[in-house]
Amino acid sequence: MGIELELRVGRAPARGKGRRREVVVRASHEHGEMLAPALEGVTGGRLARIDPYRDTRFTDQDAQAALPEVAALVRECADPSREAALVDLAEMLEACAAMPGSCLWFIGD
Repeated sequence: MGIELELRVGRAPARGKGRRREVVVRASHEHGEMLAPALEGVTGGRLARIDPYRDTRFTDQDAQAALPEVAALVRECADPSREAALVDLAEMLEACAAMPGSCLWFIGD
C-alpha cells in the first residue's frame, strides 16, 4: 500500500468546452510506499484526513495548515526512509501552499 502525491492547478477549459480541468504540475511517486506507514497512527489535524486506500484532496489552505503537523512528524521520526517520505510530503505541501488555487492529491491504493 502506498500514497502517491500530485500537485494540481485548475485550468479554464477552452471556450464552451465544459468544466474546469486540473493539470498536474508536480508529482511524487518515489516515497509512496513509505508515506502510508509514516502517517499511520496520526489521529488529529489535517493529516488524519488522508485515507491510504482512497484519494484525498487538500486545498492550498489545507496544505498550509498541515505544514506544522508534518514538521512535528519529521522531528519525531527515527526511520530514515519514513523521514525522507515526510520531508518529500513537506516539500509538496509547501509548493501547494505557495500556489493559491492549487490542490495536493494523495492518491491511495
